[in-house]
Amino acid sequence: SDALADGNKIEAIKIYRKATDSGLKDAKEFIDTLIPKLIEKDPEKYEKIAKSGGGCASMVVFALLLSGAVGLLC
Repeated sequence: SDALADGNKIEAIKIYRKATDSGLKDAKEFIDTLIPKLIEKDPEKYEKIAKSGGGCASMVVFALLLSGAVGLLC
């Protein structure tokens, strides 16, 4: 949650994956579901992630991560 408070969604996904041994898709979905709940609970603490909105830039990064992950599997 410190990663999300710092506005670092990708790091939060990495932490979640490592802690739960889940796949990238499941981890991203979990974090995407968690973010609005955290913002609702403490908007000031999660101000950075709220402002980032997880828009186009995060989708580009996610696609790059996914393509890198696929490359590692081949």
